[in-house]
Amino acid sequence: MTNEEIKSIEKHLKTWTLEAAQLLKDSFENTLTITYKSHIADLVTDMDKSIEKFFIDKIQHTYPTHKVLGEEGYGDQIEGKSGIIWIIDPIDGTTNFIHQQANFAISIGIYENGIGKLGLIYDVEGNNLYFAKEGEGAYLNDKKLPRLENVTLSEAVVGVNATWAGPNRRINHENVQQIIRKSRGTRSYGSAAIELAYVASGKLDAYMTLRLSPWDFAAGLILLQEVGGIVSRTDGETIQLLEQNSILAAKPGLHKEIVEQLTQKF
Repeated sequence: MTNEEIKSIEKHLKTWTLEAAQLLKDSFENTLTITYKSHIADLVTDMDKSIEKFFIDKIQHTYPTHKVLGEEGYGDQIEGKSGIIWIIDPIDGTTNFIHQQANFAISIGIYENGIGKLGLIYDVEGNNLYFAKEGEGAYLNDKKLPRLENVTLSEAVVGVNATWAGPNRRINHENVQQIIRKSRGTRSYGSAAIELAYVASGKLDAYMTLRLSPWDFAAGLILLQEVGGIVSRTDGETIQLLEQNSILAAKPGLHKEIVEQLTQKF
């Protein structure tokens, strides 16, 4: 993409996001249609579907050669990273959207041949727009975010869901408990996009979770790369963009410390 093409996409991306956010705010007065996906806590509403369709219609009309990977399945069949791909989560934090009408976000990452070009996370209820452009830094409401500085685990506030601190099939929960005990404190907000944005903006020092899909982390990766954050799988290996991953995002130094803690054997 040329600079002019990126500027055009940025303008549309921000405009469409604010329009979609207003649709979500307007829906607070309506009765939602709620269904389940894989289990009772994996919720989807009619607004998840309609907001994804809203973006796809705009993208297909304006950029017909671009591809879309969306959570609700209304996009394209993506078989590789070539070309320009919009990776969209219309409502990240659907349970929060339903129960709290807060702590949910629109999350969109735009990639060209696997390289993150534009990342946007919009905290709808908080009216906070996190945005990043490759090579130009990351911003919160037009204020440039500083580069992240090193911090130790004992000084850190870590985003982690309590699920992974108890016995489970995916990670050694005793290692997670050690991280919780050694940290300054932990938080859980129920939206991966918001928690990744919080790491990028310094509100959290680290965030870890298991089983994230591309639409959960695509925008956050771009934000974090622009402020010097380190993102990997929880075992320290490279993230696979179009696959489900267990994610660790953290400030420099702290990332290495947490990976060592997560991978140690008793």
